[in-house]
Amino acid sequence: MERPGVNNDAAANSRLPLIIVGGGGHAKVLVDTLRVEKRRILGFVDPRPSLPPLLDVAQLGDDSIINASAPSEIRLVNGVGSIGCTSRRREIHENFCAKHYHFETVIHPSAIVASNVLVEEGAQIMAGAVVQPGSQLGANAIINTGALVDHDCTIGSHAHIGPGVTLSGGVIIGQGAHVGTGAAVIQGIKVGAGSIVGAGAVVIRDVPPGVTVVGVPGRVIVKVGGLKNKFRV
Repeated sequence: MERPGVNNDAAANSRLPLIIVGGGGHAKVLVDTLRVEKRRILGFVDPRPSLPPLLDVAQLGDDSIINASAPSEIRLVNGVGSIGCTSRRREIHENFCAKHYHFETVIHPSAIVASNVLVEEGAQIMAGAVVQPGSQLGANAIINTGALVDHDCTIGSHAHIGPGVTLSGGVIIGQGAHVGTGAAVIQGIKVGAGSIVGAGAVVIRDVPPGVTVVGVPGRVIVKVGGLKNKFRV
């Protein structure tokens, strides 16, 4: 579905048939969204054998099945979630992009996306999410169910904004960061690349790259020499 503000340079989000990469819960939600959009889904791939169908979509085999189709014949949908870690999702995206495959950008019809929001290839905006004017979503990012992204936010590639998260205006989420369910980040805050904001945390100061933030107000947990030191952010 073509939406205002979505950057669909790769064949304008063509109506090519889709293969979903991954067979878990996030993939199931994507199947439901794509069914609403009346997209043709060939099946899903997963290295785990003999998985049950995703709704009515059957497993085709493992990831090697994709190589049987030319990049010009199909689109991929990244169905791997990122519970506490975005590295596997990022690896899938980068590996198949290196082989010249393209990932479909998925936006649920109930999501509200302002007209000038830039959404890069393979990003996903799930049901009930809101993305306000001036915001940018990097490639392969997830704005999950009911998340609120206010004006002028920047979401880095491969980042995951979890269900029910609130990002106030001007927040920057670094590449590959994960913001857990129900967390809140106040205006103008920067969350560093690869960091994890735990579920329900309230972030009131900048977060360095590669750390974990928990609690209200949020505090960073840093492992140094096997010890945990905590300091508030």
